[in-house]
Amino acid sequence: MTDMLGKICIVTGSNSGIGKETVLALAEMGASVVMAVRNLERGQAALEEILQQIEEPHIELMQCDVASKSSIEKFASEFNSNFDSLHVLVNNAGAVFNRRQMTDDGFERTIAVNYLGPFLLTRELLPLLKSSAPARVVNLSSGLYKSGRVNLDDLQSEKKYSSQKVYRNAKLLLLMQTYSLARKLEGSGVAVNAVLPGFVATNLGKNSGSRMQDLMFGMMKPFQSKPKKGAETSVYVASSPEVEGLSGKCFSKKQVISTTELSNDESLQNQLWDKTGELLG
Repeated sequence: MTDMLGKICIVTGSNSGIGKETVLALAEMGASVVMAVRNLERGQAALEEILQQIEEPHIELMQCDVASKSSIEKFASEFNSNFDSLHVLVNNAGAVFNRRQMTDDGFERTIAVNYLGPFLLTRELLPLLKSSAPARVVNLSSGLYKSGRVNLDDLQSEKKYSSQKVYRNAKLLLLMQTYSLARKLEGSGVAVNAVLPGFVATNLGKNSGSRMQDLMFGMMKPFQSKPKKGAETSVYVASSPEVEGLSGKCFSKKQVISTTELSNDESLQNQLWDKTGELLG
């Protein structure tokens, strides 16, 4: 088991599923872990379950709604005030919404949770990550990114909305942002990598608002991996000495994999980066 004693980690969306298992695994290695969750009540319940499984864990609970700019900025400010270093940021939070919803910031919610939020949170914490180098950022994408598309003129799906299409698009955008940021941080000591966790039984579709979609997710569960299995690659990329120095890569089943030509389009990545910066301000 990798020794993570003295390392400080953040895991978003960690009150269930892959995020919760990632917290458990990192804490078992001796890391100090901050569970960044939207719902503190659910987060507390998850924390209590984790505490029953580990001796002398170092885990804290903090609120962070990755769909909200103000929540992300408040979380980052409080974290920067309370901690003098950050070695691992795992952008794990994800969600699917059946109907098109807007956040208080005027963003489409699926894009906000799965792409804009991780982008902004990483940006807010980047100075601390740099000063704590070597450090790692782990972005959870999805194999569904392969059927995603990039429309810079309609990132928020104002023209046509399909929950699954928007989710796939968001995971493609996150993968492309991973590659962009890795290039920008070359030589900084901060590694940025993406993970495709596979087909995992999680609460991802719990916000769907669709009986048909809920039924579909339910029918697929017997064929899905358990969250603990699904978290293995995230934990590996966040902690393993074997990954030290690797950046701008995508991992699946603890192996570096190649991704689509579209995801590797540097010109489009740069345009996306600029467009995202304009949206977030």
